[in-house]
Amino acid sequence: MSDTTALADRAAAARPLPKPGILNIGAYVPGKAKVEGVEDPLKLSANENVLGSSPKAKAAYLGAVDSLHLYPDGRASGLRAAIAERYRLEPERLVFGCGSDELFQMLNLMFLEPGDNIVQGQYGFGAYATIARACQAEVRMAPEPGYRIDVDEILKLVDGRTRLVFIANPGNPTGTYIGGEAVRRLHAALPPSVVLVLDGAYAEFVDDPAYEDGTDLARTAENVVVTRTFSKLHGLAALRVGWAYAPEAIAAAMERIRPPFNINIPAQLAAVAALEDEEFQVRSLALMAQWRPWLAQQLGGLGLEVVPSAANFLLVGFPKTPGKTAKEAGAYLESRGLIVRGVAGYGLPDHLRITIGLEEHNRAIADALADFMRA
Repeated sequence: MSDTTALADRAAAARPLPKPGILNIGAYVPGKAKVEGVEDPLKLSANENVLGSSPKAKAAYLGAVDSLHLYPDGRASGLRAAIAERYRLEPERLVFGCGSDELFQMLNLMFLEPGDNIVQGQYGFGAYATIARACQAEVRMAPEPGYRIDVDEILKLVDGRTRLVFIANPGNPTGTYIGGEAVRRLHAALPPSVVLVLDGAYAEFVDDPAYEDGTDLARTAENVVVTRTFSKLHGLAALRVGWAYAPEAIAAAMERIRPPFNINIPAQLAAVAALEDEEFQVRSLALMAQWRPWLAQQLGGLGLEVVPSAANFLLVGFPKTPGKTAKEAGAYLESRGLIVRGVAGYGLPDHLRITIGLEEHNRAIADALADFMRA
């Protein structure tokens, strides 16, 4: 159907019609938080910080109660200064979003026209593709052999209409990552007109010295944007605070379309306090360092495929054998009051994603899956 025909059809319609492509986008389906017949189940499906939030962040949030009648600081000045100091970044190059999702939305709106395309890994975070399709752009999925971003596969899909390349590093739902050398090789091979977006939602959980979060590359490149979030390590998922570090020209353009009061006052204050609470961050990372390898070893010992993870979750593969499938395992865990995440929507129907929990949570998962595999 031509653009002219589509416009005529919409103008003559008996009711308002969304622009072409919108109704072809699958609605986001969140992970379960409740199980019928199970009181107070344990939710290990959303990669939330099982320790909760920083006590200092909670106090800052409660302290904002007398400011609820005020509009927020549209520049998020206090948070901007705190992040700039913590990561040694130029404050004028920071852009804030209602979670990382809003930052991805800004970038897609800025750069995509109908007929353009983005490139991402085949298991890339779903928000990249959703927003690109809403801009009537093509989404190209590069194969991820071994559940890992492959630079050469990404580059095969880049052409003259490519405007953005999205890399979640580490990835969700895989938990895998690529090192700094691979990221730099990818960037060097991209045309200068293509923006490389490095999504570091889980960056803090990586302990490999070969890993780089991308800020050093972004400091000197004109086409690299790094995004981060307070939802994971800092446990502020409910407050939706994300930030981007971008070249000045891109940051300035993003500011032109950023909603003016998109980070509320309690969120700004809590994020500053969370950034200062290093003790909470250390405890969160220590829990991951102890229990991520333990749970991986336990589940691997059951004959399950455990994808090596650098995030706060594990991607676990199950047999296709009836009675042992991922879908049946998820149902069995729910019957034991344990909610994990099916990832069939990411093209991984034989896998479950399991957030790392406290000791008793991880032991409960291991025991329940041992019983399931023996049944």
